[in-house]
This record gives sequence, structure tokens and C-alpha cells, in this order.
Amino acid sequence: MLRKPGTRFGAQLLPAALGLGPGLGRKASGARGQGWLQPAGHDTGVQVYNSLTRRKDPLIVGRADAASWYSCGPTVYDHAHLGHACSYVRFDIIRRILTRVFGCNIIMVMGITDVDDKIIKRANEMNISPASLANLYEEDFKQDMAALKVLPPTVYLRVTENIPQIISFIEGIIANGHAYSTGKGNVYFDLQSRGHEYGKLVDVAPGPVAEPGDSDKRHASDFALWKAAKPQEMFWASPWGNGRPGWHIECSTISSLVFGSQLDIHSGGIDLAFPHHENEIAQCEVFHQCKQWGNYFLHSGHLHVKGKEEKMSKSLKNYITIKDFLKTFSPDVFRLFCMRSSYRSAVDYSSSSMLEAKHLLLATAAFVQDARAYMKGQLACGPIREDVLWERLSHTKAAVKAALADDFDTPGAVDAIMDLIHHGNRQLQVVAKEPGGPRSPAVFGSIISYIEQFFETVGISLGDRQFVSGDSSSATLHSVVEELVRFRLKVRQFALATGKASREARRQQLLERQPLLEACDTLRQDLAAHGIRVKDRSSTSTWELLDQRETPTNRGAEDT
Repeated sequence: MLRKPGTRFGAQLLPAALGLGPGLGRKASGARGQGWLQPAGHDTGVQVYNSLTRRKDPLIVGRADAASWYSCGPTVYDHAHLGHACSYVRFDIIRRILTRVFGCNIIMVMGITDVDDKIIKRANEMNISPASLANLYEEDFKQDMAALKVLPPTVYLRVTENIPQIISFIEGIIANGHAYSTGKGNVYFDLQSRGHEYGKLVDVAPGPVAEPGDSDKRHASDFALWKAAKPQEMFWASPWGNGRPGWHIECSTISSLVFGSQLDIHSGGIDLAFPHHENEIAQCEVFHQCKQWGNYFLHSGHLHVKGKEEKMSKSLKNYITIKDFLKTFSPDVFRLFCMRSSYRSAVDYSSSSMLEAKHLLLATAAFVQDARAYMKGQLACGPIREDVLWERLSHTKAAVKAALADDFDTPGAVDAIMDLIHHGNRQLQVVAKEPGGPRSPAVFGSIISYIEQFFETVGISLGDRQFVSGDSSSATLHSVVEELVRFRLKVRQFALATGKASREARRQQLLERQPLLEACDTLRQDLAAHGIRVKDRSSTSTWELLDQRETPTNRGAEDT
């Protein structure tokens, strides 16, 4: 679950395991990936980078109509920030692609850590119960995810609601000879009993670490399954005395409750690979007595603060909350920002990178609007090379499908879409007079449909008039703006119409009607300040609602 490992050992070990520098510990026995068993079942058609093998493997799920996916959820003691958001949005995009492009019905389970050292500490500081604090921030997290348009999991499972099941899971590990209890009421996983099976996700197995003098572990590298209660802490009764679960055991139990001894996909940030996911694997495989519990581990890269070689995190106090971010940029802009890099890569956050994503989104929406105006006969342009556009559309569809099948290559898919828009814009060259000859609305209709379908698939809205269904006030606003723009159009057309008058007479008429044109321009500017953009075309005017974060009065925030 999303938090930083509590020891410096884990923080030093992970970069070495990823090939990023020297680390501690000994080499794990056997080459990573050699013992991986390719599962039987439904081949999705996707090649996915599997952290278990450190290569791209064919993604094969047990059932196309019920692919199992466990996602590590939050430890709910504070507001979620953009570092969390980046991971959840990236995996939400992958989930949508698997569902809508490759036909998998995903059953997703997310665990919520609602009892933890940080929760207890924060609750004491705020003088409220840990349960109240956890409930507050759990709801806050869910609201943030909804605001980011992240689909909820099929089911959330809280740690505190599954304590008996966690105790039974620990008892099973003890019975199978891989854990031991102590006189102090703690239970530890016996890491030496795992042998060279430990280290499936990392290339090094743990060496000795410094422990307090009163430690009751057999070996320094053993980790806690059950922690004996401390004074003034919440606890539950167990066969080993009052206490609460360790960190790693929570996810193993919760995932197993729903999916049993076989899991298709497990996801989380790369910082969770070790020790959290490695320990989950150890716990589940000794409990279920199976060779391979999870088939595919997917890890997302960190969100970095630009100019600094550090991830965005609460411990470093360099984070931006999701709520603060959404005051400046839309969830669609953040989603496109996430799609412009591989989900596995680290990505730099900055205002400039967000503005680039925003401008790409605006350019896409502008093309769709222009293409739709052409279909309506509102945009005059020269002859369309229809054959070229049909060919580009076919090429784009193939390129996007191939990119998404290659480890969910969203940057490649976005590039293919933007290339199609480029070719479409080249054909929509505005001319002063309505040309004669045939028009080609069908090909632009197909392009619009495909582009909107692509962005809808990944959870991005291009709609320029988004109203809440059944909201009468929004419907009224729509009608009022429609009438206002129509009236302005009539005034503007009258001011520009000179008929068959002589050149001097036309000049005089335009001079006399100049105040009307100026009034039309002023109205357009005033409406823009209220989030309504009016576009004057050759024979008509169209309008669209701007995101309130894009209005002139709010643009200053983008430059900070």
C-alpha cells in the first residue's frame, strides 16, 4: 500500500535491484524470470512488461470475463497527492484499455490500510480516534479518485474489517513452517525458510540489518506478520495476545480472500516492489503452497519534481495535493500528461509540462470542432483529398492498436492520433469563398468518431458542452447562450452585408456600421471571460464552454 518503506535498508536496496546503483545484501540464487511459469488461459493479445521476469511477456489471464487484478491502495492518514494520482491514473488507463480495446472484464480489488503507525500518530496529534481519522481520509481519497475520473475498483476491502481472516492467514503460514511467534506476542515470517525462492522481484536478497537490542526476531531480516499491542494503541485479540497486523500480511490476505491461490495482475508504484510486493509473494506462496501466486507484476514509475532527482512524497514535503492541482488544471489534462510517457517511466512534473498537455488537448478539441463545422457546411475550404484521409485513418487505427498491445504504449498511441489530426487540419484549409464541387463530410465524420472514441476509451472528455443530465439550470443556460450567439450573428452579418453597392458606398456603410462590429467583438471577449468561447466562421458563429481553469481570469495561476 502506498507508503515509503520504514527502513533505510529497503530504500537503498531497491535502486540496486533495478540496476540503478550499488546496494546491500547478497545476490539472490538463480536468474530472475527463469522460474516463471507462463499461465494457461485467455491470451489478451498484449505484450506486457512483467517485473517478475524483467521482460515483455504475453499477457494471459485465467478468464477473459473475469481477469483478476489486485491494486495496493492508500494508507489513509492524510490527503493524497499527485505522486499517488500519477500511479492510479496510469493504471486506470491500462484497465480501461484492457477492458475496451482487448475485451477483458477486470475484477479489481483494492485494499485500504486503515490501521497503521502513521494513522495512530496522526490521530493522537489531532486528538481523534484512529478509526475516525482513517474514515475521513478514506472518503477524501475516494473523492479525489472520482475527481480524477479513476474508475473505482470492483470492491474496496479495509484491513480492520478483515482481522479474523488475517489472523487465520498467519496461522496457516505458521502451520506450514514459515513463521514463528515470540514470548512478547509478535509473529515474524522466517525468511531463511524461504531459501532462494526469495528475491523474485529483486536481484538481491536481504543481508543483516541493524536491530534494536531488545529485538525478539530469530534473524534480523525476518519481518512482522503480527505486532504486539503497545500502550494507548488500538488492538485486536489473537492467539498470540493483543496486537494488530503487520504491513505486508494485509494485502496477501485481502487478495487471497477474493482470488484464492492464483492472481492474474498485481499493480503498484515501483517503490512497493521491495519489500512490500516481494514479501506478499513469499507469504502467499507459502500459505497456498504454490509455485507461482501472482503471474504479472506491473509497476509504475515515480512522479518527480522537475529539476530535482527526487520523487514527490509527503516525507520530502515536496508534494502537491490533488485538490490544489485541480484548481489550476483539469483531470483530462493530467490524464493526457500521464499518457505522454510510459507508465513504467519516471516523469517530471512542472507547470510547463502540464501546459503542453493542455495545449495538445485544446488542439484536439479545436480540430474536432472545425471538422464538425465542415460537416455542417459552416466551414468553407478547398477540395478534400478524401483518399488520403481514408488511408491515414486506417493507418492510425492499426498504429494505435499496435502501440497499445505493446506494453500499453500510450505515448505511441497519442502520437499516432496527433499525426492524424495534423493530416486532417492540412485538408481543412479555410478559403474566403464557398468553393464549388463535391464535399467530403463522411471521412471527417469517421475521423471525429474515431478520435472521440479513443479519448473516451482512456477516460478523456473532448465534449465542449458538458451539462449534468437533468440539471434544468444548465439546460436554461445553454438555451440563453444559444439565443445570444444567434442574435450576435445576425447583428454581425448585417454590419458586414453591403449588397451590390458601389465601392465608395460599401466603404461608407462599413464605416457607419463599425460600432456594431466593435460591439460584437466586445461581447465575444466578455463571454470568454465567463468561460464561453465564440468562434466566427464564414457564414455562421459557433460557441463552446471553456473549462473554468482556462478562462482569462484564471490563467495567471498557470504561470506560477
